Amino acid sequence: MELYKTIIQGKLLFSNSNSFAKALKMYELRVETYYKNDIIFEADDIFDEEKLTMEIPRLVRQLYDKTFKNTVTLIEYCSQFAISGVVDAWLIQDGKISIYKHLEPISDKIAVKEYIKGRELINEKGKEQEAIDALNKAIDKYNNHAMAYERRAKVNFMLKKLHDAKRDYGKSITIDDSNARPFLGRAEVLIHEENWQEAITDLDKAIKLSVALQPIYWHARRLKSICHMNEKEFDKAEFDLKLFTKRSFSEDNPNIHWVPWANYHYAEVLMELEKFDDALVEYEKASADDVGEIKGISKALIIRKRAIAKKELGKNGVLADLKQASELGDKIATKLLKELS
Repeated sequence: MELYKTIIQGKLLFSNSNSFAKALKMYELRVETYYKNDIIFEADDIFDEEKLTMEIPRLVRQLYDKTFKNTVTLIEYCSQFAISGVVDAWLIQDGKISIYKHLEPISDKIAVKEYIKGRELINEKGKEQEAIDALNKAIDKYNNHAMAYERRAKVNFMLKKLHDAKRDYGKSITIDDSNARPFLGRAEVLIHEENWQEAITDLDKAIKLSVALQPIYWHARRLKSICHMNEKEFDKAEFDLKLFTKRSFSEDNPNIHWVPWANYHYAEVLMELEKFDDALVEYEKASADDVGEIKGISKALIIRKRAIAKKELGKNGVLADLKQASELGDKIATKLLKELS
């Protein structure tokens, strides 16, 4: 039998002692009768009666796939008794994700149903208030619904209600500080306020609480690079952008659309650090023919910056790049072209 790398982490919250007791009882019963103890966790390791939680700190271990599947199926079964929370689990084979499970409560409980309804409405344009109404109902039924607070914060941020968004993100973190999402969300508010250092603190937390297999991990890395650039911490920005640009994202990963953006800003940071050779490589990636428009950055600007990098290195092609940038409407390139011609 082959061993596989597995990662499991997360937390489930129970609304009362009865729900907690049912989950614990069924866990222990099924471990013995269904799975013959072929699971990862003993009940005492993950169930906390005082906090009414099932909590799984990040576990990274080589396991047989049967043990992984048994454990995930058992956690999924117990999640029906929970009121909030999420557990993520990955089984990795030859460096690729073979199995991914995202487990969260699905039941007829009002708090659960309204949370799911509100979460789904967020993705429908014009349904923001309906989403808030549903999330309010979930919170009214279970005041410690950390995920409902986080999603309500997201809607408030979309509606530019920054004070309300920051309040809800903070409430979510106070209830459950093991989830990366509210830290990322609050960081986005802080970035909007240009509070770079506090945003960095939250983004570091989001990175620590997520894994590189999750899009949120790379989203946080990219945002942190922005904060470091604004604080003139170019060596730290270099670290985040180097990781981001070297990562190979799948087509369904939203971060893939930000790679040319990251190439350009990585080049800018390298120029500040006087690493001109590396900067030129990144400018060339960002200006490649198969790269479309980069949000907020014109092709002309990238080509002009590419010309400057070439000039610093004494390479050919400076005038050709400036001419191309000028023809694309870059006035600074036009001026530089006249000065150098």
